[in-house]
Amino acid sequence: MDLDMKQVDGGVCAAKGFSANGVNCGLNEDKNKNDLALILSERECTAAAVYTTNKVKGAPILVTKAHLKATGNKTRAVIANSKNANTCNADGEEKAQMMCELAAAELGIRPEEVIVASTGVIGQRLPIEPIRDHVKELAEGLSPENHGKAANAIMTTDTYAKETAVSFTIDGKTCTVGGMAKGSGMIHPNMATTLNFVTTDIAISSELIQKALSEIVKVTYNCLSIDGDTSTNDMVSIMANGMAGNTPITQEGEEYETFRKALYQVLMTLTRMLAKDGEGASKLLECTCNGAPDQDTAIIVAKSVIRSPLFKCAMFGEDANWGRILCAIGYAEADFDINKVDVDLASAKGCVAVCRNGAGVDFSEDEAKIILGEDEIYINIDLHQGESSAKAWGCDLTYDYVKINGDYRS
Repeated sequence: MDLDMKQVDGGVCAAKGFSANGVNCGLNEDKNKNDLALILSERECTAAAVYTTNKVKGAPILVTKAHLKATGNKTRAVIANSKNANTCNADGEEKAQMMCELAAAELGIRPEEVIVASTGVIGQRLPIEPIRDHVKELAEGLSPENHGKAANAIMTTDTYAKETAVSFTIDGKTCTVGGMAKGSGMIHPNMATTLNFVTTDIAISSELIQKALSEIVKVTYNCLSIDGDTSTNDMVSIMANGMAGNTPITQEGEEYETFRKALYQVLMTLTRMLAKDGEGASKLLECTCNGAPDQDTAIIVAKSVIRSPLFKCAMFGEDANWGRILCAIGYAEADFDINKVDVDLASAKGCVAVCRNGAGVDFSEDEAKIILGEDEIYINIDLHQGESSAKAWGCDLTYDYVKINGDYRS
């Protein structure tokens, strides 16, 4: 955590002027689980978003993109549901638009000012009736204190809600960035990864907020891999309402860099949460690649290791099979000399060197077993071929992952 950043409570409602709520509308048969979420800003927001790169895109993404284009990247609210992805349906866009219209009518805003998102099973028609029948209740319950209800409503196979927020100072004003995320499976790089909603009370131009979001997604969410599957509905959006009262940030400089650091802190924290809560996961894996000739090479190498099924299985078995790490480094699509590569495995229990100059070194298997017995494992790679570095995040591959996805629709 940067010394100028302070962790605060409130998640997606930590920033000034935001409220949220979540209810069970009936999409999820478990009445203890919310399935419909709403976020509202008191004022118009400057917005930015990044979407999945999958050629198959959920209807909500198409509607959201159209709305942001129509309003010049301005928005007021987000409505999102879980249990049903509203993807690959002939009436998908119609249903997504109806969700926006229902929310807008209750909030007294235009449908184009609503971002819409869905997550869940692909290919099943989304019934609009449960949403229509509960949107009034959803809107009436909007409150800054109900951020947890909204975070719960977007969960699918997640085991806990993911929220974080930080505060910092710009132009003498206290500013805040907060967010919530969902995702346990069907997570793989090169998209926004899962559903992620970020809010801030900072005043900033649409061009700079999009620039910051796109750049930071590259080194956070796009460096996360649970199972190698790129979802159809992945999206991260950010809303900035300017209520902190800072002089609007319209060019790069010290204030922009401060905001950028805060946004990185929030997205990185959510990324680690998503990795740790991967479907069936028992361990968080964090791979750091140092000494790379450039950042892209560092990202490619770290991601190559973190998404290797064989390596993930080895970590589940607490087996220091470093050859699988070298194998994954070796097929990474980047140029470097494998004969200069060092690898260490670490955790709260210590660190063990397993490879030097591309070859194995003697180490204690008993010591390695103790290190790998922890629930957070760090894979440290040094290419010794430059000054750039990057991190990637993932989890181990367990029996439970297969169980969860073997009967996902039921």
